[in-house]
Amino acid sequence: MDLRYEAFCFADPLFFDEQRQAADQGDAFAATLPLPPEGWREEQLGIWRSLRPESAALPAQGWKIHVSAGLDNADRVLRTAHRYCLDRGIAFKHLRTRSILLSRNSKYAPRAASGKLITIYPVDDEQFSRVLAELSAALDGEPGPYILSDLRYGAGPLFVRYGGFLQRWMEADGARVLAISRPDGTLVPDRREPRFSVPDWVELPECLAPHVAARRAGDPAAFPYRVTSSLHFSNGGGVYLARRLADDQEVVLKEARPYAGLDRDRTDAVARLRREYEVLYRLRGIPGIPAAHDLFAVWEHLFLAMEKVEGRALGPWLARHYPLIRHEPGEREIADYTRRALALVDRVARLLDRVHERGVVFGDLHALNILVDEDGDDTVSSVSLIDFEMAFPVDSPGRPALGAPGFRAPRDRTGFAIDHHALAALKLWIFLPLNPLLELAPGKLPALVDFVERRFPLPADYGAEILRELAPRKPVPPATTELDQPDPDWGVVRKSLATAILASATPHRTDRLFPGDIEQFRVGGAGFGYGAAGVLHALDVAGAGRYPEHERWLLAAVHREPPTRPGFVDGAHGIAHVLENLGHHDAADELLAGAATLVEQTRDHGLGGGLSGIALNLLHFAGTRRDPEYAARATELGERLLGALGTAPPPDDVGRAGLLGGWSGPALLFVRLYEHTGDRAWLEHADRALARDVAECVETDDGALQVRDGGARTLPYAAVGSAGIALVAEELAAHAPDAPSLAHQPALLRACRGEFVIHPGLLFGRCGLLAALAAARRRDPDPALADAVALHLSRLALYAIPYGEGGIAVPGNQLLRLSMDVNTGGAGVLLALAATLDGHGAVLPFLGGSRPAPSH
Repeated sequence: MDLRYEAFCFADPLFFDEQRQAADQGDAFAATLPLPPEGWREEQLGIWRSLRPESAALPAQGWKIHVSAGLDNADRVLRTAHRYCLDRGIAFKHLRTRSILLSRNSKYAPRAASGKLITIYPVDDEQFSRVLAELSAALDGEPGPYILSDLRYGAGPLFVRYGGFLQRWMEADGARVLAISRPDGTLVPDRREPRFSVPDWVELPECLAPHVAARRAGDPAAFPYRVTSSLHFSNGGGVYLARRLADDQEVVLKEARPYAGLDRDRTDAVARLRREYEVLYRLRGIPGIPAAHDLFAVWEHLFLAMEKVEGRALGPWLARHYPLIRHEPGEREIADYTRRALALVDRVARLLDRVHERGVVFGDLHALNILVDEDGDDTVSSVSLIDFEMAFPVDSPGRPALGAPGFRAPRDRTGFAIDHHALAALKLWIFLPLNPLLELAPGKLPALVDFVERRFPLPADYGAEILRELAPRKPVPPATTELDQPDPDWGVVRKSLATAILASATPHRTDRLFPGDIEQFRVGGAGFGYGAAGVLHALDVAGAGRYPEHERWLLAAVHREPPTRPGFVDGAHGIAHVLENLGHHDAADELLAGAATLVEQTRDHGLGGGLSGIALNLLHFAGTRRDPEYAARATELGERLLGALGTAPPPDDVGRAGLLGGWSGPALLFVRLYEHTGDRAWLEHADRALARDVAECVETDDGALQVRDGGARTLPYAAVGSAGIALVAEELAAHAPDAPSLAHQPALLRACRGEFVIHPGLLFGRCGLLAALAAARRRDPDPALADAVALHLSRLALYAIPYGEGGIAVPGNQLLRLSMDVNTGGAGVLLALAATLDGHGAVLPFLGGSRPAPSH
């Protein structure tokens, strides 16, 4: 579960978005502030409103001041700082709305940015020192969340750090990041981490010395526990394993930060932790409920020490045991899992009954709050509940304002009915973990229950119990589409996907045209993987048409804000590729020229943002322009990649192998360089590159090869995983069927044949697996491959959600919101269907198509 996504769910019930617009007329901060005087420039910069004197010349970097505030005092703090900066001609920016402030301080908002309401840009150290002294006095006594990336000035809401004032970019660790410069002009990353640090060449201003000393003055001996490891972080605080100094007993420590980790009722992490302590004390003595040992404050934070209970979360338990993720599970395996899952749910229900007997509503029952402990033979020995911060006495008013998507009860449920709803959701989830879909389309409930009843040998009334509890009290229309038909008309399906994409377009917005993954707000809304370029490419190549008005939007977007990354999926080369194919040649030339310096700085080898994707695009331009200079540049980049391959470090535990970030991207480039030059040495290089990705794989218990990601997780996807390696292996097999790396292809394809996949998308879900199997079937008409392709096609109905007039949309990553982009959403599904059903295999640029061996 990627906790970053929750912060992008506040603004819109259907799509990931930032809360840039005011929720109502009174939500915007500017509505209560005086207009800036003449000579000031006002700009809207995403979630920020920026104000600066037109005559001001800001340095590129320096010491900046952040002002923190809570929701209760934000207007007061902002009025004071606003008046102060306007009177003295100091540039600053502030969050645009109260809703944005709430989302930035919510439980799963990014920790490094939490708390910031205002940023002030002093022009030099003298002004910096003066502003701190004067504004600190003016804001004395105002509370606010601690800004973890900064140093606090005094005891008030002012914080400082050294960083960039203007946006400059560089590549670091395979990504484009904001940069600052050393005294010699060398760019280095502008680190924005949840801890205070100062660049090694920067001298600390004298005015900060006492505040650094105060930060260091905390007495570690006053902390009665020794932290041994971290388990989890959120904006509300951390969860740690620790040992009590008094007796060396191992405990779990839960930390709460004041004014941070807000829920939708504006309750902060400290209030929730106090409530959790009170509830655990009330539940003391119940087996499976952790005992609360101590509630204490150290520095500004509150800590709860509690018993460490054994077991793993139910989510990882399911990933280990769920039969439908394996290749062709037998009926006995499915029956064994069914018995085990039913017994486990029954244990949870009985434990929940014990909690209810004490008059407590748990309030947050979901897979990550249930721990399962097993004996050596995988027999469940105990079940525990953890994380009681949402729990409350049944006779108290109100209800939880946080909750897990797909488990949280609707507003019409109160008291114990909240837990009964979540238990029914668990009964569905443990056999089909797609619950968040029901928040996007409640009408899908009957279809999901029907699948569970058909696929697992369940008690006769099992599905009916789920329906009775989870069905909305008010009738909702059925969420059926053409994909729910026994024999779908695939032409209608493809048209419906395009209809939904077009219905979602927002040409009035400048930041994005089509809604997609949260990466849009990091890399921009114009690119190939997450933005408009990829969507327009998908519509065009899948036969859904050209849309000049949307092409004009893309042209205006790259002119207004040129890409800051050179890559294919996330930057300039992907956009240039699409514009070239759509006939906008001058704009494509400008993008390639603008990215040239960035390409020279790039060290990333991947297809997503690195040299292999860039070189493949240059080869494409060599063909469209009939210009050998592009091919020569592509060959130079290929040779650079050969050098990097020769010195590549051995695989580690972080999964990278696959199409976007692994060595499969360079392998694909080497195959295309062979086709361009006829030099078979490139095929040998492609084989070596694929072997490097295979080295990151492990064999699973069903004989599949999947990419290792950490100690317990393996990945089968196209972006990172087996499908990405297998797609490129098919391209190599067309010219070198005896290449040694291809011996692993059957096991890689076996990883693509699991019946259940959590996401539908192309790069991170089912459609990538479908594309890999379809590519293999083009080379080998094996009936088993045909059956696997047909199974994936049939299971797309699980995710299909009606949108617009006759449209079909699909959820993106985490299943929390709909997505229309190539990497995670409807455009990628459309590409996969076109490549599979039309038989050409060109699911992405540079893959598939008809490419005969070179004649020279």
